[in-house]
Amino acid sequence: MISRTRRTFIVQTAGLCAALAAGTGAFAAAPLVDENDAAAKTLGYRAKATTVDAGKFPKYQAGQTCSNCRFYKAGAGESSGTCPMFGGKAVAAEGWCNVYAKLA
Repeated sequence: MISRTRRTFIVQTAGLCAALAAGTGAFAAAPLVDENDAAAKTLGYRAKATTVDAGKFPKYQAGQTCSNCRFYKAGAGESSGTCPMFGGKAVAAEGWCNVYAKLA
C-alpha cells in the first residue's frame, strides 16, 4: 500500500511539473505602457523614439531606443519587452524614455 501511494505521489508530482512548465507560455503578455500614464509622462516615455521632443528632452539623440538600452529585456526580434522603470508593463522596442542608458 505504501509503495502505491508513493508511486501515485511521484506520478502526480511529475504531471504537475510538466503542466507548470508547459503553462508558462500561456500567460498573457504584460500590457504596453500608455504614454499618458503618470510614470510615462514623468520619464518622457514615447512609444516611438522618433517622436521625442528633443527640445524638452535634450538628452535624446537619434538612434536611441529601448531595444538598445541596458534596462530593456526582451527576446530576439520581439517588438516589446520589460523595463524596471515601468514595473509590470511592457515598453515598445522602438520606444525611448529619459532614463535611457546605452547598452554596453
